This record gives sequence, structure tokens and C-alpha cells, in this order.
Amino acid sequence: MAYTALLAALSLVILYGSCLIPTGRAGVVGLAGLLPAAAVISGGPSSGVLCYAGTGILAFLLLPDKGNALLYLLFFGLYPLVKYSIERIRRLPLELVLKLAFFNGMLSVFWFVLRTIFLSAIPLSTQSLPLLYLGGSAVFLMYDFGFSKLIAFYIARVDKPLRNGRSAN
Repeated sequence: MAYTALLAALSLVILYGSCLIPTGRAGVVGLAGLLPAAAVISGGPSSGVLCYAGTGILAFLLLPDKGNALLYLLFFGLYPLVKYSIERIRRLPLELVLKLAFFNGMLSVFWFVLRTIFLSAIPLSTQSLPLLYLGGSAVFLMYDFGFSKLIAFYIARVDKPLRNGRSAN
């Protein structure tokens, strides 16, 4: 429980940092979204949910930029939990379809409901919307691949040593 709280606090600090930098906010919010994945790996899905929910609630209360908190809650903080659930299926084609369905569903929410907050800088008309979905899906697949590599790194370099250290005591 303490490790999950530590991960949530670190995630909140990173989210706060995303409000202070002038560019690259989505990348920093994405970095904060890695910590619920660490909670899932180290403590199970319930720890991941606690990390995600605690960070999200505190972000809405404490961050000066509520858009960053919303981006965390709707995508970057939620995705590690979705990824964990989907990858338990162990059928790669179905996993990819479900991951892309999640991404495109969230992209639809961002475009049709929250466009003025998140996507106002994108000069796209409704006619060029298929390009946004196609390009976004390609970028998302690269993000998912990189995320999987970071998870593997975390398991090998952080989680395994932590577990071995705990069992020795």
C-alpha cells in the first residue's frame, strides 16, 4: 500500500511539473501515466486502480491546469489499466483491435467533446478527420510498443530487485 501511495505521489509531482513547462505537456502527462503501470506490476490491478484514482482526484484538486488532469484521467493514467486488462487475453490480433478501439474512442471524445481544450492547435477540418485517426493510430501503436518496452525494463530492473530484496528480509 505504501509503495502504491509513493507511486501516486510521484505521479502527482510529475503532473504538477507538466503545468510548469511551456511545451511538451502531453509527454510529461504521459510520463506520469507510467506510474499506474508500475503499481499494477508491483501490487496488482487493485494497486493500479488506487494509484490512478488517487492521482486523478488529487490532480483535479491541486493542479492549476485542469486540462492536464483531464488528459491523465481520460487517457494516460487510464491506459495502463486498460492495457493490463487487454493483454490478459493473450491473442495479439484481438489485443491490437481492442487497444485501437480504446484509443480511437478516446480520440473521439477528445475531438468531439473536448476539442477546445486539447486539440484546438490542430488545424483540421471535419473532412480531414480520417487523417487524424489514421495518423493518431500509428502514433498510438508506437506509444504502446514503447510502453511495453518500458514495462519490461521496469520488471527486470526495478520490480525483480525489489521483490528479491523483500524476500531476503
